[in-house]
Amino acid sequence: MKHGFSFVLIGAIFFVISPAARAQTEVTLLAPNPIRGTLTKLLPGFEPKTGYKVKVTFGRGLGTRDQIARGEKFDVSILLPPYPEALASGNIDPKSETTLANLVLGLAVKQGAPKPDISTPEALKQALLAAKTIAYVDPMIGSDGLAAHQALEKLGVLDQIASKTKLSGTSRASAMDVIAGNADLCIFYLNEMDIPGIDTVGRLPGQFANAGRVVAFISTHVTDAKAAKALVDYLSSPEIEAAYKADSLEPAR
Repeated sequence: MKHGFSFVLIGAIFFVISPAARAQTEVTLLAPNPIRGTLTKLLPGFEPKTGYKVKVTFGRGLGTRDQIARGEKFDVSILLPPYPEALASGNIDPKSETTLANLVLGLAVKQGAPKPDISTPEALKQALLAAKTIAYVDPMIGSDGLAAHQALEKLGVLDQIASKTKLSGTSRASAMDVIAGNADLCIFYLNEMDIPGIDTVGRLPGQFANAGRVVAFISTHVTDAKAAKALVDYLSSPEIEAAYKADSLEPAR
């Protein structure tokens, strides 16, 4: 009788704590800095909706790809293309590839300064040639710097403005160069331009500044595949699109 009571008691305790235990399931997430602000707003809504927690690690847009290629383990990784080494490593499942949103390049000036016309490639080219100094992230360091470098090369002004280019380590540092008067213009992702002291002029014309995909993958070493998929589904759901748009990201759809 005593043993029977013990089994009943243990079963009752398990029934009571099992929902809480499920709520403690943790999904590890690797994400690039260019979408840090957006994810910081979105992730708190994931746990109440699914019962899963998220432990997020942020890294550089280029560095996160190297982290996966080296074998660092995260249940879900958000990467910015291209990422051939990460795919070749076998650490992420290519079938799980899900585009969440798109990053777009923008141009900003010091707050209160005249805003140049950048509505067409030719207008942007003239604005860049007229500027004394142009700040953007070192393309060897940051993904937005690489995107800016490629856009300027495609526009045909990279060599012409090389002598008046000021490279930095982060988009914020580029903005600070403009605020301090060390540069007339800065170029980086539009969603990162919510920095006091600069005014956003607008996005660069899409003919040469292609939107950069923000892509999620589930790890081949995933701890809980169901929880990982729930996170990817949440970040790619139609209800999240408004949040991406509000942060100047283009929804994937």
